[in-house]
Amino acid sequence: MEKGKLFGTDGIRGVANVWPMTGEMAMAVGRTVAHVLQTRPELHGKTSLPVGIRGLESKTPNRRAKIVIGKDTRLSGYMLEQALASGILSMGADVILIGPLSTPGVAYITHSIRADAGIMISASHNPYPDNGIKIFSADGFKLPDELEEEIERIVHSNDLDRAPRPTGELVGKAFRLDDVHYRYVVFLKSRFADELDLIGVKVAIDCANGAAYKTAPLVFEELGAEVIKIGVSPNGLNINRECGALYPSALAESVKKNAAHIGISLDGDGDRCILTDENGEVVDGDQIIGLCAIEMKRAGKLDHDTVVTTPMSNAGLAISLQKHGITMLRAKVGDRHVVEMMRKNGYKLGGEQSGHIIFLDSATTGDGILAALKVLEVMRRTGLPLSQLKRQIQLFPQILENIRVRERTPVEDLPTVQKKIQNAEKKLGEKGRVFVRYSGTEPLIRVMVEGENREEIQRIASDIADELRKVIGA
Repeated sequence: MEKGKLFGTDGIRGVANVWPMTGEMAMAVGRTVAHVLQTRPELHGKTSLPVGIRGLESKTPNRRAKIVIGKDTRLSGYMLEQALASGILSMGADVILIGPLSTPGVAYITHSIRADAGIMISASHNPYPDNGIKIFSADGFKLPDELEEEIERIVHSNDLDRAPRPTGELVGKAFRLDDVHYRYVVFLKSRFADELDLIGVKVAIDCANGAAYKTAPLVFEELGAEVIKIGVSPNGLNINRECGALYPSALAESVKKNAAHIGISLDGDGDRCILTDENGEVVDGDQIIGLCAIEMKRAGKLDHDTVVTTPMSNAGLAISLQKHGITMLRAKVGDRHVVEMMRKNGYKLGGEQSGHIIFLDSATTGDGILAALKVLEVMRRTGLPLSQLKRQIQLFPQILENIRVRERTPVEDLPTVQKKIQNAEKKLGEKGRVFVRYSGTEPLIRVMVEGENREEIQRIASDIADELRKVIGA
């Protein structure tokens, strides 16, 4: 089997049917996840090991492992779902197939039905030819780096090819769970002590033709809102296509045309959202984090008066929060790293500018629907429109350039690029910053420049981006 780095910042991802997102690799990952569960009982907090192989020795099982598999709406999801299931079943573990459901929905169902692990098949915001695999432990949290590395090592070692396999009644069974959408709707509604009343509220929602196309409209409708829906007709090929969180302008016109109070743009797997206020203006993840943090502190629910973001978050967010006595910390890029810092230190709110918002007292991962409901709760309590609430967070001008690359040469090994970055940092001084990093999910390098003067930072960003295109551009 071809070898190389499998896991990025958010699971395994790539073009479907091209390494590493092949059926063969998905089967190997499925087998390995089942194997690791059997040899690492502490992962699911159960002392009774689940299936018929412990290590590489054949044993009679006293309990079967259960692994949930969910997916978004990509055509390739069928192929990868069956391959993963086949690998898991071949190791004597059982599979619970739940079909299209958001990433946070899969995390919730995994924990809710006391499964031993959950797997989400999705490439999130990427275009439809891509796909990915995200793995959750029994508690609904994404796997830590060291466990992903162990899975990767076993997959590449091919040790399981030589292992005894269950036969007869020890082979795993597959089941289908059909009511997951309703279970998740009930869960989301239960996150509010007093059930959120959205009667009289008009909501426009764009589900990106993705995993949340059923659940998201249903939540808001059951809470009494009038819902205008777009991006709810997936055909396997149109996920994220000029819709959803990457294209909030697709919803802005609908918000204005229908006089909606708020627009909610989700991404393909429903774990992030970008909002649109009643005037059709975009409200990004930083602003959502900010206004929710201020409300949580007012209610005495912001533990340690601290939120966690990443280097991509706007410096204006930190300054705005400071005015309210709130500290902003930065974790490494990726919502998984944000969650790890939150769990380690007991923080309750964190997220990314891209729209991954984590409310750790309600969910184990970013949840676009939950984030939108939290903002609507603030709007309901204050009686203020989103356009006014977002003014509490004054952001600096920020430019983001994405450059497609042919190789991932470390930035520090690109002297001409380094020189341009250093010159830019010197020019901006303390009134701006430059951040350059490779995407963990796509063959891209991102250039972010922040400062007081938009024209100046646009020139700087373009200058660095042009140099990157010259030396490593695809």
